Amino acid sequence: MTPELLALSVRADAALARVLPDEHQPPVELHRAMRYAVLGGGKRLRPLLVYATGSAFGATPEKLDAVAAAVEIIHAYSLVHDDLPAMDDDSLRRGRPTCHIVFGEAMAILAGDALQALAFEVLANDATLDVDAATRLDMLRTLATACGSQGMAGGQAFDLAAVGHKLDAAELERMHVHKTGALIRASVRLGALAAGCTDTATLAALETYGHSIGLAFQIRDDLLDIEAETSQLGKTAGKDAAANKPTYPAILGVDASRAELAALTTAALNAVEPLGAAAAPLRELAHFVAERAN
Repeated sequence: MTPELLALSVRADAALARVLPDEHQPPVELHRAMRYAVLGGGKRLRPLLVYATGSAFGATPEKLDAVAAAVEIIHAYSLVHDDLPAMDDDSLRRGRPTCHIVFGEAMAILAGDALQALAFEVLANDATLDVDAATRLDMLRTLATACGSQGMAGGQAFDLAAVGHKLDAAELERMHVHKTGALIRASVRLGALAAGCTDTATLAALETYGHSIGLAFQIRDDLLDIEAETSQLGKTAGKDAAANKPTYPAILGVDASRAELAALTTAALNAVEPLGAAAAPLRELAHFVAERAN
């Protein structure tokens, strides 16, 4: 990742720390759990997509901070719930105990609920967002759709129903277009909308970019699950195979998964080619998604 993107990742961390409730503010345990879930490291890919897309259309980082924070807060909430015993039942996330291990299941559920609400509050109250009311509503709708039954929640439902069953490639793609891809696509679109881009053709090209890197992210995740160590990943390696979950290597094979990863990366790069030099950070992020080591 370039120094410029790393600096934006640090910027996202600062924006998140500002909008999260102070851990000394009652209810203290809930606010501690929320901050623990959000500020515990991570790649910050979704905020980076907001910054990269917004900057391609001339928005300054200051205009994008709240939007970047909102999408990462949604991502953090989804991880808290995803790790619960009733879901993926994981005890390690980002190299440290998961939220429910530290704070208990009930508080982790509440932290996830409160984080989801906070994301919409942050986006709705963003005073620096220089867009009209219709565009702000479009942004709120975009984020809401990415969270619901046609987004992450639906993807998790597909995931739960798939355990122990053999899926074909189309069914696997449908699951991950919802579970992983929805918020990634939303991050790209939100960055463009925050910068005032409402051109239909451009937004469609960005949708293709987001769709492509969303699936590429999942394929790389599945490959890392069988190729990397727990210490490298920061989460339990080999857990998908142990749980008999459908993955790209299990269904397509390792070589075909790598080929599909390369094809999706090319599709993402082609989608933003018309943006020229302004899309350099988006191109860098497409390569990062495909080549990351954790």
